[in-house]
This record gives sequence, structure tokens and C-alpha cells, in this order.
Amino acid sequence: MTEEECPAIEQVLARLCGGLITKKDYVGYFLNEHGEELVFAQRRGEKTARLWHSDTDWKMYRVGDHSIRVGGVMEGVVTVEGLIIDRSEATWLSSCLASSRHLRQKRG
Repeated sequence: MTEEECPAIEQVLARLCGGLITKKDYVGYFLNEHGEELVFAQRRGEKTARLWHSDTDWKMYRVGDHSIRVGGVMEGVVTVEGLIIDRSEATWLSSCLASSRHLRQKRG
């Protein structure tokens, strides 16, 4: 397969998670130690990003700068919008959110 024949990463990730992802999105992909996959997409101007996790049958979660929580119902457990994630997933997600923060900013 030549470089011209390779699909764009956005197309690959959209097919993987079943979500609508375009070249206009900032995207991220993570494979955890258990072989579970996560996909992140942030579109310019949207207040939240979209997160999909293979362990939840690719259900979409809306996430933002304050979505990651530690503790709560179970001490030491990391959650994002009700989804339990491990620390490595939380670190990756935090990086995706920080890297795409400028896309969530209102234009002046």
C-alpha cells in the first residue's frame, strides 16, 4: 500500500469506534495494557470532546477540562463521566484535553 492509498487516521479511528470523526478534529488513540482501545476527538468550537472506550462497546462520553475525577464513591478510583478508567488512561486523556484546549476556547 502506498502513502496515497493509506486512509487518514481520522477515517481509521471513525471506523474503529463508530463515531463521526473528520479531519477537522483533534484526535487521540490509546491502547491500554489489557488490549482495550480508547479514541478521543475534539472539534473546534465545541465545548466538550468525545471519548469512546472499547470496553463499553464504544459508547460515546462527552468530556471536558474538569471531567476526570479521583475518589468519590470508591476511594482512589478514577472516573470520567461515570466511566471507571485506570491511571494510565487518565494521564492520556488529560494530555488529550490539554492539547486540544485551545479548540474549546471561544474566539474573541
